[in-house]
Amino acid sequence: MRRRRASVAGRWYADDPAQLTAEVDRYISRAELDAIGSPVLAIVAPHAGLVYSGPVAAFAYKAAVHSGCTAAVLVGPSHYVPFQGASIWPDGVWESPLGDVAIDANLAHAIQATSETVVDLPSAHGREHSLEMQLPFVTRVLPGIPIVPLVMGEQTRQTAFGLADALEYAISRRAGRTLLIASSDLSHYENATTAQALDAVVLRHVEALDADGLMHALEAEPRHACGGGPMVSVLEAVRRLGASRAHVLEYADSGDVSGDKSSVVGYMAAAIW
Repeated sequence: MRRRRASVAGRWYADDPAQLTAEVDRYISRAELDAIGSPVLAIVAPHAGLVYSGPVAAFAYKAAVHSGCTAAVLVGPSHYVPFQGASIWPDGVWESPLGDVAIDANLAHAIQATSETVVDLPSAHGREHSLEMQLPFVTRVLPGIPIVPLVMGEQTRQTAFGLADALEYAISRRAGRTLLIASSDLSHYENATTAQALDAVVLRHVEALDADGLMHALEAEPRHACGGGPMVSVLEAVRRLGASRAHVLEYADSGDVSGDKSSVVGYMAAAIW
């Protein structure tokens, strides 16, 4: 059985199950949501070290509690391995301190078979944290739900919309609800004022469900987000699958935790339904 081993457990988040459970549950309990539509079809969540991005990610996952999903597709950026397309992990399990998370092999195969954009490149997943940082929340909020992990290489328009095509086609033909999860941090290492201006562009396009507008913004200014391409794919796919509304649930930056506002990373949580 194909097994993806945890890469950043014990460094980016606790590898002790009791400690990790307590931290995730604390973040979720503190996330206070306004009324949103149900069921949620997609969320956007950040992927930094848990102490920094966890309080924001908790808003997205709290919204996903009542998604009614029977599988989740995770799309994040590749930070370490450059390649074209989006690499899928097609079967087996992903290890987590909170227990193995199974891969929905049938859904993965359907996505992969639909588009040449989707490739099988295991090395792209080896060190990558963008999807692994979602697992502490997935295991607590969506226990027992299988996943399909996808990391995107070069975040071109062709790849982002090509993946959206594959996701829409495969999910629309699947029985049961599928939750789409886009993993992305926003601007990196700007001062807080500059970061807020850059990040506001992303927030505006997400709330408008405007995948094409977000893609144009990213093409003009890549500093907006590290996972802009994955957000474009998820926004476009979920819009085609019937979503009509999106809402930014929380926004913060790393300086809210570190106290250093001179060089921050932006974080957003959003729900789409």
